[in-house]
Amino acid sequence: MESELQVLLAQANLALGRLDGAIQTLPNPDLFVFMYVRKEAVLSSQIEGTQSSLQDLLAAEAKILGPNRGSGDVDEVVNYVRAMNHGLALLSNLPVSVRLIREIHRVLLHGVRGSSLEPGELRRSQNWIGPGGCTLAEATFVPPPHDEVPAALAGLERFLHGDPPLPLLITIGLAHAQFETIHPFLDGNGRIGRLLITFLLCERRVLQKPVLNLSHYFKRHRQAYYDRLQAVRDAGDWEGWLSFFLRGVADVSGQATDTDRRILTLREAHRAGITEHFGRAAGNGHKVLERLYERPILSVSEVKELTGTTYPAANQLVQRFLEQRILTEITGLSRHRRFRYDAYVRLFSDDEREEAGDGS
Repeated sequence: MESELQVLLAQANLALGRLDGAIQTLPNPDLFVFMYVRKEAVLSSQIEGTQSSLQDLLAAEAKILGPNRGSGDVDEVVNYVRAMNHGLALLSNLPVSVRLIREIHRVLLHGVRGSSLEPGELRRSQNWIGPGGCTLAEATFVPPPHDEVPAALAGLERFLHGDPPLPLLITIGLAHAQFETIHPFLDGNGRIGRLLITFLLCERRVLQKPVLNLSHYFKRHRQAYYDRLQAVRDAGDWEGWLSFFLRGVADVSGQATDTDRRILTLREAHRAGITEHFGRAAGNGHKVLERLYERPILSVSEVKELTGTTYPAANQLVQRFLEQRILTEITGLSRHRRFRYDAYVRLFSDDEREEAGDGS
């Protein structure tokens, strides 16, 4: 098993390095992080049972109201985005630590389901994991008593910053499993544990940007994800969990690298189309296109503000995007219309792949 882990570790490191290199080839990588963060927020939240899609999240952030939008599920995903961005900002001055974990937990549960369960505070009562409505005696897993949680988290923090260090991906895999076993909060432990993976990768500069959507792999292999974590608790099968984790890193890194390539291809094709068909408005067209990679839904008013033109000129520019099928109108309204960069959003959509993978 040790030799197998070494092979998997080498493969995962190679795939992760390729991904980090690929994201750096994108023009202004910060623009593209927007969608990676939102994809991870949606998938990690779906593991916990939320029904909101990437389309729902983007619509909610663009303040488009409609069926199932503005629901509690969407609010939870929006909070996940806020928690991730808040945590990444904190990393410039604060290491991955119990303090950081509690701070992002406070953001994650603020004003949504679970907000009555002491956001940011370590639990002061026993919790357990199992089928809905099960009792403590019927639980699949019972985490340590609440009075042991502070010491357990302190031990985890020492491990993260200890010496001599283990290979980073091994450290992260062990830390995720241990955090989920400690289960230090009354709610939100799964999402915080997956955020911990992102924060550690970025803190150690293995990834310059948070572009590893590992929740995609965990969701596609959800039962194996739960089983591997439980096998650690029941039988100390750390090797089985680490093999699963490293395969996930390699798999998702490869997919994300492919997405980067497709982003570049799409961008060049649409830039060429704007240059060819937009005439004297091509300069503003390119400006709007770059804005769409950061925020793939916009309005005519936003185009007006971005380009510094009149409203009629902005409206005409949007019409050119519609004619070239770069933008799609998504509200069906005559006023307050919103337009989405569908080809770009589809690069991050997992609907078909998730349906194909649910049975695996």
